[in-house]
Amino acid sequence: MGINVQKKLFTPVQIGPITLKHRVVMPPISRLRAQPGTGIPSDLQLDYYTQRASDGGLMITEATAIAASARGYYHAPGLYADEHVAGWKRITDAVHAKGAYFFTQLWHAGRTTHVSITGSQPVTASVDPTYWADPSIVVDTPDGFRQTSPHRALETAEIASILDQYRAAARNAKKAGFDGVELMAANGHLIDQFLQNNTNKRSDQYGGTVENRMRLLVEVVQTLSEVWGADRVGVRLAPSGTFNGMGDSNPRALFRSVAERLDGFGLAYLHLIEPRVKGGETIAEAQAPVAAQELSKIFKGPVIAAGGFNPETAEASVVNGDASLIAFGRHFIANPDLPRRIELGLRLNPYDRSTFYGYTARGYTDYPTYETSLQALLPTS
Repeated sequence: MGINVQKKLFTPVQIGPITLKHRVVMPPISRLRAQPGTGIPSDLQLDYYTQRASDGGLMITEATAIAASARGYYHAPGLYADEHVAGWKRITDAVHAKGAYFFTQLWHAGRTTHVSITGSQPVTASVDPTYWADPSIVVDTPDGFRQTSPHRALETAEIASILDQYRAAARNAKKAGFDGVELMAANGHLIDQFLQNNTNKRSDQYGGTVENRMRLLVEVVQTLSEVWGADRVGVRLAPSGTFNGMGDSNPRALFRSVAERLDGFGLAYLHLIEPRVKGGETIAEAQAPVAAQELSKIFKGPVIAAGGFNPETAEASVVNGDASLIAFGRHFIANPDLPRRIELGLRLNPYDRSTFYGYTARGYTDYPTYETSLQALLPTS
């Protein structure tokens, strides 16, 4: 594959006030390498993100908790304490030194957590006892992966405190030196739990109609925009996602409405997980009806598409106008120099799924760049 095949991926693109030099994005990828319990970014994370920073490229942190009660994984990072700000500032400085741009994904896990992580009962849109009884849904805890804890529904009056948590985390993101924030509204976490009627059975102003189920999403986006300006805020959605027990009776109508509503904000971008991906697994595209190709016609700003792309399909998606940028998760895990490899048509390292989640450097910071691999083949004197 030659460089000319990839030309469109390596043309500039604007997200808000930022001009990126290429369209290969590192998306949020939870890898469970923060300091256990505290969520303070670790030295391993410093190395990991610095390795993957590229001149003029966009990187987005893994899901980062907005409060102790919002945490979903024991080894995931946070952004609600001074120690978190200081830890992330080391990383943003290193990423910026390589010319990259860095957004952080702000995250509330909702029901997808365990009381040993949050210190309080998990909260969600509506109570569903079958969820915490499901042995296939597990989270990272101090005692390894365990089923989620029984949750409770948020009281209407509590929503204001959730907005306050997002506001505080957004301010901390500024202090930490990030270039913008992305709202995690996908994959069965709190905002997604309010959006979809498989999980939202509320009868107040946050439930029932599509407009009501969108209300929390809209209020959080407004809150983040007040801190950052809308043009430095992105939103991530999984319109066809069933991960973590999600689903909606009419996902097309729901997410078309969501895309239309978000279009009015003037956001930095909309980040869409494509139908062929469920969590960390690639599935048949025919199983899901709503893709970036459809929603990019409604949301007029930049669209990032994520999920199962290779260099050829990524280039085609951008050329066809289905997306403005393409996010590569698993390929970025295994290839710290992924943009360069794609641009030059170089062979990609295969990824090792068994090391996706863990607490060591193995499978995290030990993947070689292409140059390192070549040097290893040279004869020694």
